[in-house]
Amino acid sequence: MAQNSQVEASISERENPDISPLVDMQDLSIAFGGIKAVDHASCDLYPGEVVGLLGHNGAGKSTLIKILSGAYPRDSGSIFVNGEEATITNPRQAKDYGIETIYQTLALADNVDAAANLFLGREVLTKWGTLDDAAMEAKAREVMGRLNPNFKRFKEPVAKLSGGQRQSVAIARAILFNARILIMDEPTAALGPQETKMVADLILQLKKEGIGIFLISHDIHDVFDLADRVTVMKNGAIVGHARTTDVTKDEVLGMIILGKCPPGAVPGPGALSE
Repeated sequence: MAQNSQVEASISERENPDISPLVDMQDLSIAFGGIKAVDHASCDLYPGEVVGLLGHNGAGKSTLIKILSGAYPRDSGSIFVNGEEATITNPRQAKDYGIETIYQTLALADNVDAAANLFLGREVLTKWGTLDDAAMEAKAREVMGRLNPNFKRFKEPVAKLSGGQRQSVAIARAILFNARILIMDEPTAALGPQETKMVADLILQLKKEGIGIFLISHDIHDVFDLADRVTVMKNGAIVGHARTTDVTKDEVLGMIILGKCPPGAVPGPGALSE
């Protein structure tokens, strides 16, 4: 449990150390066929913060997040949400704790509009048992107006929207039912510069609302643009944690490739020993 104390020590330097983390994953492990995909990993997230999860394919970052999202049951370790230990063994339980995942594919229904996507599987009905399209559209306009005031294409199937606009719909769907913890998987992949900026603006708005975001990305430039901290994984273990203001991109690349922690990072159990 040495890593937990190291993480706590780094957190004590925050401007307001009295704030509790939205989520605190402690000593999580999971193995598949005897291979440890996640090996005693600890990571936390605070309100209004973006934590970038970095590592090569197979490093364990996606598996760690799937434990948090309820897709995989952990073999050991604990998850605390708002300071209380959480039971998360399936995605429904994760949603009950305010944890939502936005996958790279976005999982949108392309043939229907934004409002229908926001309420997919949770439709609002009239007293006669029919779909209350007006109520759902009004709520969609309210949420989208808060998140992206420039979004106006409410009547079109989402298949006709740009990549950035589709991300807006996916994010709005995640926060519609009061999610406080977002997991974003490669949100700017395959987007152009203008749409990437749109997603960055969306993330900034979420931060203002106190929502915490785990950002999984292979693009270190995006991570440095968007994240407050980074957590690097290698071979299922945490190499280290660092504020993006305390390390350089080259140093983080060294963490990813070599497992070597720079002076500005807090080492984890997966860090290369000197």
